[in-house]
Amino acid sequence: MTNRGGIECWLTDMDGVLVHENRAIPGAPELLAQWRDEGTPFLVLTNNSIFTPRDLSARLRASGIDVPEESIWTSALATATFLQQQSPGGTAFVIGEAGILTAMHEAGFIMTETDPEYVVIGETRNYSFEAITKAIRLINGGARFISTNPDATGPSAEGPLPATGAINALITKATGKEPYVVGKPNPMMFRSALNRIGAHSENTGMIGDRMDTDIVAGIEAGLHTVLVMTGISDTREIDRYPFRPSEIVSSVADLLAEENETEE
Repeated sequence: MTNRGGIECWLTDMDGVLVHENRAIPGAPELLAQWRDEGTPFLVLTNNSIFTPRDLSARLRASGIDVPEESIWTSALATATFLQQQSPGGTAFVIGEAGILTAMHEAGFIMTETDPEYVVIGETRNYSFEAITKAIRLINGGARFISTNPDATGPSAEGPLPATGAINALITKATGKEPYVVGKPNPMMFRSALNRIGAHSENTGMIGDRMDTDIVAGIEAGLHTVLVMTGISDTREIDRYPFRPSEIVSSVADLLAEENETEE
């Protein structure tokens, strides 16, 4: 096992690591409680840009996991933070729901359909053909194409749903322009999260369940990476990639047990 004794801060993915279909994964509430009790800085990361941190905090609480909203970092927040640095007080045409709209408003952006600097595509369950057409025309007119995340599909009780990445592809096909995607696996998502809690890559760990987003971005951001097997990954999935996480564990419960053993 790779020594994680020097890890002082943690970033962790949400779905597949802490919760699965709105149920807490065993060990997750205890690990978060341990971090809080020990004063360990941490952030829960998600590429989901539909919900605000307040919404997600409430959803996690209903699943039996207590995470304050200030400890949640979404691709919507990372996108708004990036654009605020690029163009303070800028203008944008945004497709999305409360998560990205609230983040952009709080970052000081003006929402407009008239000659915006940016077209920002976020997650929504109500993509409108009219809004997508408007986005295509604005990008063709010179607006910069930004997206919160690259996920092509999202989960639902009935099966996969088309998600942000699928809409990005539609707009790219129509405009010939690729978006700049801020969410995972862009390491910028992790760097903005590190800045949020004042952490450094050398002493921060990242827990995720996906090799193609969490682990590769964690490696590129210089973090200690921990792959949990409670999400979609299995050993054959790991073997598909030319890189490896720092360590592989069955679930976050293993981290809790090992940290307790270290203390004894």
